[in-house]
Amino acid sequence: MSYRKINIWNTIDWWSIAIYFILVIAGWFSVYAASYDYDQTSMVDLSGRAGMQMVWILSSLLIGFSLLMIDSDWYEVFSFWIYFIVMLLLIVTIFVAPDIKGSHSWLVLGPVRLQPAEFAKFATALALAKVMSVYKFDLLGMRNIFGLLGLFFLPLILIILQKEAGSALVFLAFFLVLYREGMPGAVLISGFVSILSFVLVVRFSNVIWLGFTSLDEFLVLLAILLFALGFLYNYEKGRHHFKYLFLIALGAILTSILVCSFFPTFQFNLLYVILSLIVGLIFYLFFQFVKYRAATYLWICLFAIMSVAFMYSVEHVFEKMMRPHQQLRIQVALGVIDDPSGAGYNVNQSKIAIGSGGVLGKGFLNGTQTKLKYVPEQDTDFIFCTIGEEKGFMGASVVLILFLILIVRIVYLAERQKSTFNRVYGYSVASILFFHLAINIGMVIGITPVIGIPLPFFSYGGSSLWAFTILLFIFLRLDGSRSDRL
Repeated sequence: MSYRKINIWNTIDWWSIAIYFILVIAGWFSVYAASYDYDQTSMVDLSGRAGMQMVWILSSLLIGFSLLMIDSDWYEVFSFWIYFIVMLLLIVTIFVAPDIKGSHSWLVLGPVRLQPAEFAKFATALALAKVMSVYKFDLLGMRNIFGLLGLFFLPLILIILQKEAGSALVFLAFFLVLYREGMPGAVLISGFVSILSFVLVVRFSNVIWLGFTSLDEFLVLLAILLFALGFLYNYEKGRHHFKYLFLIALGAILTSILVCSFFPTFQFNLLYVILSLIVGLIFYLFFQFVKYRAATYLWICLFAIMSVAFMYSVEHVFEKMMRPHQQLRIQVALGVIDDPSGAGYNVNQSKIAIGSGGVLGKGFLNGTQTKLKYVPEQDTDFIFCTIGEEKGFMGASVVLILFLILIVRIVYLAERQKSTFNRVYGYSVASILFFHLAINIGMVIGITPVIGIPLPFFSYGGSSLWAFTILLFIFLRLDGSRSDRL
């Protein structure tokens, strides 16, 4: 293999840097607007939040362009060392970090506070890319699967021990990377079914339907049955077995519903029908596996069994393993309870602020909800409500479009990479940004629970901005050197 050295400044993707710069500057103005009080007149006053954000921005630009000067091979060579050092920081943080708003996730170093959980994202992305770029790496090998899961579940668990569940959930974004690299789509669908089970059980746990049927269990079991049949159909195309199985299931369910609807005195629980169908399908799948030795039948069988087991464990997880404030936030988000002055206060005020902005917004520094500090954490986790109130629907849309362009651009750059390491790392960057954006915006407008993760490049704070800058600029350096090897 031959090498050629090129001028990195000629190959850097300046479009991504331009979008990054626009977002960071827009974030600076948003922090100023969100933290503004009528005695403060300067954005560069270091005693204010905007002044400190300016310091974080300038230092981030210095970090970013310094990363562009480092040889790209360095990131691959030292990826495991970076991961190891950050994991040590996470462990140390658990024991030495002070209690700040109920979590132990900040290392206090004099006047500076660092949150190692933010830096764990790019460290894990580097390690993941390194592992998956090994020669003849097989993603579907059981040993490799458990190795990869351990790679990003380790920081997830360590961050949970710091009582930072929101930051920990971000590491689930790496499943999108695994899907791009060949993980079966059934795994993502299984994750979707798990989320669906959790939501339905929490939302409809006390709803009884058609006399004796628990609505949450019926809906979840029906979804499990349909997905299992869908997997089977995709595998058994051209065979007649599926048609008969589907007709039997559909006939049994519709007949049971009609009987319970027209004969309400008939004391019958529809769950028995769905469970019987699932059990029958499991036996069928196992028989087919034994007969044809096709592993797909076994995987569908395990999907059905584990999905049912997960459904019946949701209530225990929710009531015994989750903290009271987490339970309350989830119940508020799902509409189980209404608590506008308590757990739902942040989201309620955020929606009022965004709605009051209208189409064009109230103008810079003219927001009433944000100026009067009705929205808690309005310059950190809830900073998007400041954008919505002052810039309106149009301004908020522009911000979202810029984020979308940046993520799509990163995906495009990742696809043109010649090495697996670069591609996997690029998709990790895109997945992390997408996850942060989706959860933060969903949280602010009330469609996801409040879990406290920042909006990239906007939320106030040095750790977050530094971490996202490092995450992005490492990839831009890798992309810029993609033509070094011929």
